[in-house]
Amino acid sequence: MISAEAILNAKVLIVEDDKVSRRILETILLSSGFRNVRAIPNAKRIRKIYATFQPDLLILDLGLPGIDGFQVMRYLKDDQPDDYLPILVITSESDERVHLRALAGGAKDFLTKPYDRPKVLLRARNLIEVRLLYRELCGKNDELEQRVRERTKELRNSRLDVIRRLGYAAECRDNETGQHIVRMSRYCACLARASGMSDEECDLVLATTPLHDVGKIAIPDAILLKPGPLTPEEWAVMKTHPVVGAEILSGGDSPFLRMAEMIARGHHERWDGTGYPSKIKGDQIPLPARICAVCDVFDALTSDRPYKKAWSVDDAVKEIRKMSEVHFDPMVVDTFMAILPEIRSIKREVDALARELSKERQG
Repeated sequence: MISAEAILNAKVLIVEDDKVSRRILETILLSSGFRNVRAIPNAKRIRKIYATFQPDLLILDLGLPGIDGFQVMRYLKDDQPDDYLPILVITSESDERVHLRALAGGAKDFLTKPYDRPKVLLRARNLIEVRLLYRELCGKNDELEQRVRERTKELRNSRLDVIRRLGYAAECRDNETGQHIVRMSRYCACLARASGMSDEECDLVLATTPLHDVGKIAIPDAILLKPGPLTPEEWAVMKTHPVVGAEILSGGDSPFLRMAEMIARGHHERWDGTGYPSKIKGDQIPLPARICAVCDVFDALTSDRPYKKAWSVDDAVKEIRKMSEVHFDPMVVDTFMAILPEIRSIKREVDALARELSKERQG
């Protein structure tokens, strides 16, 4: 319920050209304890006054000179299309058509002259109470929407945390720190944005690329961690991880899972069609998978692995250029080169964080 105190604190705006009538209304309201009453003689500046004062009740004369009450209601409806406009119309007309027109224009109730004090107060209080209840409901709706947004954010963050942990589960088997998926997912999001993908698509790329190698879960340690070259038989097993990863992620209807499956399946395809598992080529390879291919190889080259030491960034960049139009989409490679300063910055930032975390664990 709305308290009597809240009603008396409500803002009331009177728009009435007749000085005596205006003064009577003011006196009725003020003498009854209303504290925020403003009265004006015409509607010349009504839009600005209404926006500034923001009344909880508008007492409006239909027969104003110049801009009449009907025009005022149209203005306010245009300015406040989603708001509840508490308008108490003053009229001496008994014509039902005028009343219907006023109701259609936004009037909520009527006052007729001469004024009857109890009726003025009763109708004013009723409309103000409805207005305050409306605002209270809007506030609760806003609060509920905020809670929903916060809960949605929590669920999204929880999902991303599970994704990162699943990615780490696969990646940490051949990368002690697991930082590969952190660097690589950020590289991919940066490259996706520079390649013209939408913000929503870039967010999906950032969220799903940690799962690109999830199929490695099925690869035996003897193969995955082998320090030397793989035999043809071992290599055949290794090449199954894109299919395994895609199968793990398949069957979902969400854009997230579709993107994750697409990247897991396609990140080892090659521009010239000699990749695996499907040997598709060129634009047949989805753009997110082409982006992932470049970033994955770049990070693999610049990281220590069981079978090699990390290359320098400059040597890795030369190798990426060399593989353009063979392994990689040449346009994606050109874009990667254009954003190389950002790529270097991401690598420095993540590597520095990894060193700090390593020190904390050792300490």
